[in-house]
Amino acid sequence: MDTLFFAHRGSSHKYSENTRAAYLQAIDEGADGIECDVHLSKDGLVVCHHDPTVDRTSDSTGLVAEYTLAELKAMDFTGVVPSVLPAGYGAENEQLLSLDELFELIEAHGKPVGLAIEIKHPSPYGHLLEKTVLQVLAAHGFDPQTGTAGSRGQISVTLMSFEPNSLRYLARTVNTSLLCQLMTEIHPERVQQLIDSGDLVRAGVYEVLYRSVAEGIELINAGGAGIIGCGVAWTRANEHLVRRWLEQGLKARVWTVDRPADAQFLVGLGVGELTSNRPAELRKELEQG
Repeated sequence: MDTLFFAHRGSSHKYSENTRAAYLQAIDEGADGIECDVHLSKDGLVVCHHDPTVDRTSDSTGLVAEYTLAELKAMDFTGVVPSVLPAGYGAENEQLLSLDELFELIEAHGKPVGLAIEIKHPSPYGHLLEKTVLQVLAAHGFDPQTGTAGSRGQISVTLMSFEPNSLRYLARTVNTSLLCQLMTEIHPERVQQLIDSGDLVRAGVYEVLYRSVAEGIELINAGGAGIIGCGVAWTRANEHLVRRWLEQGLKARVWTVDRPADAQFLVGLGVGELTSNRPAELRKELEQG
């Protein structure tokens, strides 16, 4: 198949998301790419983790930004999908990775792979997050015009965010063809509900998600991002717009695609990249269907 399958936070249906085990499983299953999320730790290192807090994913609580990498590594991140870790997939205290360590893990396996890095906002560190990500990429041979990285150019890097200002910042040095504007539908009432409840951390995240649609469409139309990164439901609801972008030569990487019916619809639409929690199974189901 011409379709590329990206492992959403690694193969996160088998092992807990954004862990060493989930990433290794994705590589072993033959995923075309790995999607990861990044924040800055208290000591200024780029950490692979989705939420701004560790509450949902670990045995601890608090903001990622308030812990050092060493403190984060002392936590147990294996509880989202409880499972026995195979030999070679690391111990419990080796599951959380820095972005630098993820590059080393991919490099050690030597296989060509795409790496889609989602830059999470709002960040208490502002654009220092993007700046530090670019420093890590440079240390691993990243070419900001072609996206190639790794010792043999075998890693294909793209950068994603819901926050259009993040992509505008990155576009100063990175080819816009490597930038992916993420979009999903969020109603403003949901943002206000979170503010009223005092959950300001999630309210900040949802505010970015809400703004991502109108501002993201504007950014894409202005040529500020070469990859459309919308959710399945948003794609279905805005099929005409996605179709137009594809006809204009833009790429699309749609998330999170776990159902064969959604995958078949998207492939038929012309979407070339699918992000899935179960990439190997989804590929097999499409090939057999």
